[in-house]
Amino acid sequence: MPEPQFTVSPAVLTGETADVYFHRTVSILRNEGINPVVVMDIFPQRKGILCGVKEVVTLLQKVLPRTVSQVWAVDEGAEVQAREIAVRIKAPYCNFGLYETAICGTLAHCTGWATAARECVEAAGDIPVVSFGARHVHPNVAAIMDYAAVVGGCTACSSVAGARLAGVTAAGTMPHAYILCVGDTVKAVQLFDRHVPPEVSRVALVDTFKDEVEETLRVASALKEKLRAVRLDTPAERGRVTPELVNEVRAHLDLNGFKHVEVFVSGGITPERIRRFLEAGCKIDGFGVGGYITSAPPNDFTADIREVEGKPIAKRGRLPGAAPNPRLKRVFGPSEEEEAAPSEANIGELNRSPRG
Repeated sequence: MPEPQFTVSPAVLTGETADVYFHRTVSILRNEGINPVVVMDIFPQRKGILCGVKEVVTLLQKVLPRTVSQVWAVDEGAEVQAREIAVRIKAPYCNFGLYETAICGTLAHCTGWATAARECVEAAGDIPVVSFGARHVHPNVAAIMDYAAVVGGCTACSSVAGARLAGVTAAGTMPHAYILCVGDTVKAVQLFDRHVPPEVSRVALVDTFKDEVEETLRVASALKEKLRAVRLDTPAERGRVTPELVNEVRAHLDLNGFKHVEVFVSGGITPERIRRFLEAGCKIDGFGVGGYITSAPPNDFTADIREVEGKPIAKRGRLPGAAPNPRLKRVFGPSEEEEAAPSEANIGELNRSPRG
């Protein structure tokens, strides 16, 4: 995956999304001239696929004085254990304390989405899984959610912005709204073939007007070799897509000489349903997953100060001192060998608010 180009919103940089007590904390410390170098360890409450690290680093790069700050992290997309240190920040507290809310929230939601995606991917085995969840989240986070799904193992995602972040091509077929507007599935597929660039796969949605098998054979006969696949998305009101339906569609495609046409399944897909399809021997070429990924609970992250000015410290119930984790890699700031005393310019930077 190429390096994603994250942006940090003005609301995050100004602290508008932060818990108010961090505003008060930083204000008091600055007024008193207190800005110690601290070590903060950040860890999840449960096992999962770590995601959000690169976005967090993008934020920290904007607010930390580089020569006196360091950040370490476990790799994006790695499996982390409950309470394993995933991110470590060593820096003057007032330069990043305001952003604890954003850091924990980013890691929590992205890790939750990536973990849910990985569960679907593992259930599907070699069959591709595409994230179709953009319609289930607020548009402000749709791209981040799709990026997290790709980190979790999805081969593609439906939103253009998410695909750009993840470095993949946006994937999609055609919506029911389009077919309803045209009034006939075959005509809709033919118009799609006429107007959409040839590099876009011709995948027909076949559950809008007629029986899925009938609609499948109609569009296959119309497009012949141009038809890449059919998508089954039967709604819950009609029993959803079942293994029996998939097997029936596949059998009729094969019997009528359309063995090249693939079968793509979407609509309420979960790891359990994926396993049920495969246990029934269904020949499925792809799954579209939406709600299972987007509704995943956030994996809550905790941020603890473990050192202040080199002295091990912790609140009650936690062990003082930075917890060892050999998987942490330095992702920002000088190496231990490059560390040096701050220059006068750096000292000025330490005392200046990252918002000012």
